[in-house]
Amino acid sequence: MTTVAPSAQTSAQTAAPERVPDPRTVEPEHKRTGEQVTLALFIGVPFLALLAAIPVAWGWGLGWRDIAIAAFMYIISGHGITVGFHRFFTHGSFKAKRGLKVALAVAGSLAIEGPVVRWVADHRRHHAFSDRDGDPHSPWRYGETIPALMKGLWWAHIGWLFDVEQTPRDKYAPDLLADKDIQKVDKAFPWLVATSMLLPPLIGGLWSMSWQGALTAFFWGSLVRVALLHHVTWSINSICHAIGERPFKSRDKSGNVWWLAVLSMGESWHNLHHADPTCARHGVEKGQIDSSARIIWAFEKFGWAHDVRWPVAKRIDARRLAA
Repeated sequence: MTTVAPSAQTSAQTAAPERVPDPRTVEPEHKRTGEQVTLALFIGVPFLALLAAIPVAWGWGLGWRDIAIAAFMYIISGHGITVGFHRFFTHGSFKAKRGLKVALAVAGSLAIEGPVVRWVADHRRHHAFSDRDGDPHSPWRYGETIPALMKGLWWAHIGWLFDVEQTPRDKYAPDLLADKDIQKVDKAFPWLVATSMLLPPLIGGLWSMSWQGALTAFFWGSLVRVALLHHVTWSINSICHAIGERPFKSRDKSGNVWWLAVLSMGESWHNLHHADPTCARHGVEKGQIDSSARIIWAFEKFGWAHDVRWPVAKRIDARRLAA
């Protein structure tokens, strides 16, 4: 991967607000009851499918067709989150042409982790107050004792999603609210959720020319895939802020968790990310798998992305802790 110095500027679509609002003085948005119920359904139902995955595979088997459909949807929606929602929209790790920008917003929405503006606002707030008062999902929220950490891990993993107070989007993502393309994708989120859930059974049904093929594809490619991606993403909030190696200087407790690297598409190299948030590659050490960085590299080669903030040795070394 070519190493170049990071750009001095970010695009209007990806630049975070210059002044970080104080959460104690900003009026939060509030989640409606209907949104809470919908959230519970889209977390609970796929999770039940995930729990049933092993007995279902044991009893009825798991075919290559369902594996292929689930893997395809996981790769597209997962990298939509890691490359799109996270590295591009939240941190401005690279600039993208309009078509790629819209495609990344759509792909990330297929993960069913919330509309793009909401996701970005929450994550920018997380970085502004990481593991401190104001962080929407720190596992250290309740203290550092074992009982407090257990409670905090639950909060960081899933509990925070049900908080009725939400990050004000106009304060943390004004650039995305001003982007007409992103606003269209954001408002189309319910339709993209439907697409994400119905596309696998459509493919499975046409591929097998049977209702059974559609049903199994819905189970594996929709329900299990969504649940697995949800919990891998949320594990970055919980597990990667509680355990892991910390070779780089950061003002929080972010750590590198190697066994999550493949499923998280490189996001679990979390310590470097918090030490250098705009870096397009999180796994900077030899052997650290980061498929998201490889995809950004491909986008750059095709001319769809530019001004990529690749890691620079001098910058990385300056953030490294002494041995």
